[in-house]
Amino acid sequence: MISQEKNSGSAATPDVPVKIDRAHPVTLREVAEAAGVSTATVSLVINKKKNARIAEETRERVKDAIRHLGYRPNAMAKNLVSGTSKFIGLVADGVATTPFAGQIIHGAQDEAWKHGYALLIANTEGNLDLEKDAIAMMLEYKVRGILYSTWFHRPTDVPETLRESDFVLVNCFSPDSSTSRAVVPDEAQGGQSATEILLRGGHRRIAFINTTTPAPAKDGRLKGYQDALEAAGIPFDPSLVLEAYPDQEGGYGATEELLKRNVSAVYCYNDRMAMGLYDGLRENGLSIPDDIAVVGFDNQEVIAAHLRPPLSTVSLPHYELGAAGVRMLLGLDKSPDGNLVKISCPAVERASVAVHSAA
Repeated sequence: MISQEKNSGSAATPDVPVKIDRAHPVTLREVAEAAGVSTATVSLVINKKKNARIAEETRERVKDAIRHLGYRPNAMAKNLVSGTSKFIGLVADGVATTPFAGQIIHGAQDEAWKHGYALLIANTEGNLDLEKDAIAMMLEYKVRGILYSTWFHRPTDVPETLRESDFVLVNCFSPDSSTSRAVVPDEAQGGQSATEILLRGGHRRIAFINTTTPAPAKDGRLKGYQDALEAAGIPFDPSLVLEAYPDQEGGYGATEELLKRNVSAVYCYNDRMAMGLYDGLRENGLSIPDDIAVVGFDNQEVIAAHLRPPLSTVSLPHYELGAAGVRMLLGLDKSPDGNLVKISCPAVERASVAVHSAA
């Protein structure tokens, strides 16, 4: 117990804050000595053991000592006792270094914080050894669960160590969807929205420049294009679907073949492809949107918003993917389709599409 000399001298009392000048963290024993109780009592108060037989006055004395001394509980020790922590892990293969995909981290971080959790982030750049070590570290910290994310939408193999924790796949999915939950962009809906921008502009002969690279986006965005044409009563014409490498050079290189199709509008697989198409059309003396309307996909702000004219496109919902991943991990979101949640890709209409006079 604290002696009368300590209480009547300069030592801390519950009512008088004292500035502590120290080079090491406050210990449990120091809190116990300041409150005049055992370390076991302090531990019971810190861990909020309401059934423990501790007088309310004693609890308050311990809390005052904790506050005045600036004691911080050992999070690792608490994690071991509770079996979990207030951390959520995020393991990514390149999201943190990819400007627009980095919004996945932003969304996950905001949503985690909203529910009282902090995010532990590991960017592995595809290094499997680093990935294994990152997951092991997160398991040691008893994270609430782990988000496993890729910088582009694709199927993935779930690391075995990931299955030792609750986890959600973000922007990727496992072919075995029965054993894992995933949050992905709705590529087909996005492709439909992109095509509908052109349909609303009065266009009927619309080309689609798809990617040569196999991916869920290649199939989904084509399906959305077909669905939009069908809903508008326009027969699908396979000759209006071209393929090119999904970058600026690919879009530029597709221009010659596109112009042979006699179309009034074109929907591009992504914004980089649309940027190259802009160059190709201008070299051929064509104006956007007066001669031909153009729509992209991704809404990469550094491209879409700064082309002349600014590019109509569809946004990949990276922020919402991260936020939805956290909600799914915490059991706040459930999918009507079982373990897969598809996030809508909103249309972003700019000046590359104008109302077309042809019926």
